[in-house]
Amino acid sequence: MLPKRIVITGGASGLGFALAQLAAKAGWRVAIVDRDVERGEAVITSLQRKQPQSCFIPCDVTRLSDLERVAKELQERWQGVDVVVNNAGVAQVGKLVDTSISDWQWIMDINVLGVVRGCKVFIPMLQQQGGGHLINVASMAGLLDVPNMSAYNASKAAVVSLSETLQNELAEDNIHVAAVCPSFFRTNLGQGMRSTIENMDDKLEKLMSKSKLNATDIAKAIMRTIERQESYTLPHKQGRNAWYLKRFLPRSWYRKLLHKTVKKHS
Repeated sequence: MLPKRIVITGGASGLGFALAQLAAKAGWRVAIVDRDVERGEAVITSLQRKQPQSCFIPCDVTRLSDLERVAKELQERWQGVDVVVNNAGVAQVGKLVDTSISDWQWIMDINVLGVVRGCKVFIPMLQQQGGGHLINVASMAGLLDVPNMSAYNASKAAVVSLSETLQNELAEDNIHVAAVCPSFFRTNLGQGMRSTIENMDDKLEKLMSKSKLNATDIAKAIMRTIERQESYTLPHKQGRNAWYLKRFLPRSWYRKLLHKTVKKHS
């Protein structure tokens, strides 16, 4: 049996690269696609030591033609893929009134339409093969509603909703779809982050440093989700608990707890 074939957008660093390392170690053929060509070329050798057929393909998820080129190359190179991970994303922090429309367009083009493009390009391939896995990386921000993150929250909520919808649409095609919703963990999310809040870089670093999980832990959770064909990956216990409270408590009670928690960590 041939090893699984996985393609990961935003795969040259952070969570994407941590997942690539685990997959390559397991013998999977790994394609990391990323717009950071220098970084991609620098890290692909380490993956090829684990799995020689792994590759790096430059790609900007804001361009449908780039993703179509990736799909075509992997069809020619591997005769298809088994797992598609739409991981590429960016962050924006600030009150709604302080966030420009151009920042909204920027984050939606990457976080939402980047995932949409990845799904649109690879779903026909998975259907033709008779099945596969579609893993969309969202965030607990897509399930909760932390203040001062309206654009980011909305973009990740869209990814969750898209994933849930595709679970229904693709069930008969034997395509497993999951939404990955981690809380803060140490990664490179702050690089390129846009913010209208003073000292947000320091605050983000503080939040990430408190996490008990790192990128490899999240990647391991994604591998389990693929194996078990689960609908959600919610790796942080505190995040899961907050989501349960939101779902089952009266809204007024949940909001009080949320604001108390935000104040504690601000």
